[in-house]
Amino acid sequence: MSTKRATPLRIAVLASGRGSNLQAIIDGIEAGQVPAQLVAVISNKPDAVALERARKHRVQDIFIDPKPFAGRPDSREAYDRVLLDVLEKLDVELVLLAGYMKIVTAVLVNAFTNRMMNIHPSLLPSFPGLDVQRKAIEWGCKLAGCTVHFVTEGVDEGPIIIQAAVPVFDRDTPEILAARILEQEHKIYPRAVQLFAEGRLKVEGRRVLIEDGKPVSESLISPS
Repeated sequence: MSTKRATPLRIAVLASGRGSNLQAIIDGIEAGQVPAQLVAVISNKPDAVALERARKHRVQDIFIDPKPFAGRPDSREAYDRVLLDVLEKLDVELVLLAGYMKIVTAVLVNAFTNRMMNIHPSLLPSFPGLDVQRKAIEWGCKLAGCTVHFVTEGVDEGPIIIQAAVPVFDRDTPEILAARILEQEHKIYPRAVQLFAEGRLKVEGRRVLIEDGKPVSESLISPS
């Protein structure tokens, strides 16, 4: 059974770009829907819009420069060790990747096993990696969507927490489909954080079980 936390869940967001999913999480926290405290937004890009969003909402913004690690055989691991040190000093309990354009290494994955989430714009395990909307169209998919999953060392391979599906229309371009999917990303990422904060997620192998999850009474058929 889930138990109410005495203090809000301490989360940090790693982002490299504009941070629209970051904004959705901030909005959920400020609306009282997500029982969490955003303690930092961390980026590998000094000009990331996500850092501006953090400052706007009085959240600590941190830039960790990857350049000093370039050329080292363990460059990615060395970077993640610095990042891990920052996260531990901030007492972060859950790490969220939101448009973070770096592959995290075992340094972070092992430190935050089942405590690091990512959002991906496809219905995993279909279409991991990049350019997924174009792939969905080229494969003739009738449904596309997005997935929040726990992060493992494999790219987009972690246990699936929550998904949302959208229709793929005949005249869709990758950009149009991406925009339709993004609307759902903004809904399910805060929801996944909420479920975690409420202690309602249980990982069993590749499955994530949700305590008191509502059953779906209808099938989603496309075309209907």
